[in-house]
Amino acid sequence: MTEHLPVGGADARPVLLVLASTYPRWPGDPEPGFVHELAKRLLPRFRVHVLGPHARGSATREVMDGVEVHRYRYAPVRLETLVNGGGIVTNLKLHPWKLLLVPGFVLAQFWAGWRLCRRLRVDVLHAHWLVPQGLMAACLGWLPGRTVPFVVTSHGADLYALRGRLFNSIRRFVLRRASAASVVSSAMCDLLESTGMPVEKVHVLPMGVDVEGRFTPDPAIERSRNGILFVGRLVEKKGVRHLLSAMPRLLDAIPDAYLTIAGFGPDEEALREQVRQLGLESVVRFTGALPQSELPDHYRSAAVFVAPFVRAGSGDQEGLPVALMEAVSCGCPVVAGDIPGIGDLLGRDRADVCVDARDEAALASRIIEVLADPVLAQERACRIRTAAARHVDWARIADGYATLLVDSFHGR
Repeated sequence: MTEHLPVGGADARPVLLVLASTYPRWPGDPEPGFVHELAKRLLPRFRVHVLGPHARGSATREVMDGVEVHRYRYAPVRLETLVNGGGIVTNLKLHPWKLLLVPGFVLAQFWAGWRLCRRLRVDVLHAHWLVPQGLMAACLGWLPGRTVPFVVTSHGADLYALRGRLFNSIRRFVLRRASAASVVSSAMCDLLESTGMPVEKVHVLPMGVDVEGRFTPDPAIERSRNGILFVGRLVEKKGVRHLLSAMPRLLDAIPDAYLTIAGFGPDEEALREQVRQLGLESVVRFTGALPQSELPDHYRSAAVFVAPFVRAGSGDQEGLPVALMEAVSCGCPVVAGDIPGIGDLLGRDRADVCVDARDEAALASRIIEVLADPVLAQERACRIRTAAARHVDWARIADGYATLLVDSFHGR
């Protein structure tokens, strides 16, 4: 919901400024919305402002669900394409010329952040991603004005894909200056520690899922017998090409199986061509990105949700993916690529759910096992949901982040 900006009024809540690169461009935007979902749940404790990049079609300033959103310009409108449609890392890989946009992207957000800190008298910052937003938050203390404490959160790409001595030095600098830090999985905390990072201030707090309201099981919706579902951005680390390669083996065993791919991204055309080459046009359907309001029923009706995560050539991989959390919360049986970050979500059922998605025969076999025994698959799905709900419920997650932010503000 977009609202008119407030024109005044007293408000005793401390001011929180969120720095982000991924944020909805407008209500209903299919781009990842987890930062906004957290921001709006912090409103009872803070006056929340978000600073993110502008893009074609988005307003430079608006209120979304009570959150005041400020979007900074970093290039001519037609060139503001560094973030959307796959993420910064993927866009730079596919279009190296976009490296020219990076200096403007970083400097413009830094300048806009400093101005907002002064104008709004910001009490605390929350920087999403160690690089570049965490670096910006750390450096804002060097500019004239109040020194603002900050919490920084790593979601995965800023840790897995940005490697080398330079980025390690930047991460170390950010973590030392932060009041607190969070990562979305315990595997990421272990990686930070193994590379010599200071982890005494690092907390494991994933993004959340509305497990009590939106993403819930619904016994009234019948699950298909052989419907396979993928939801996510169409980029290398999601592993969709391995799922497509596994389909012919799967169809040999279950001829009436079919696959729905809900998402968009830079790999879409290559994946459609792969479908044509494999002769899968009749059993694979691309829906494009679906509105959040439609996703729960897709999770509830699928026989299995497959998330064939892999480590991309750049080193990028998932931290703790939101779509997998949503499917689990809806009680959908899942098969997932065996990456470190999802162990927190799956617990003791990880061995029965995960597979090396690059081994396409093994991936097909694991999906066939789920489809062949839906009763066992549903029992496992219920068990995973019960355990995961305590881990990823937005109420718990938002309270955890609010505590970190309040402690940072009072302890400065």
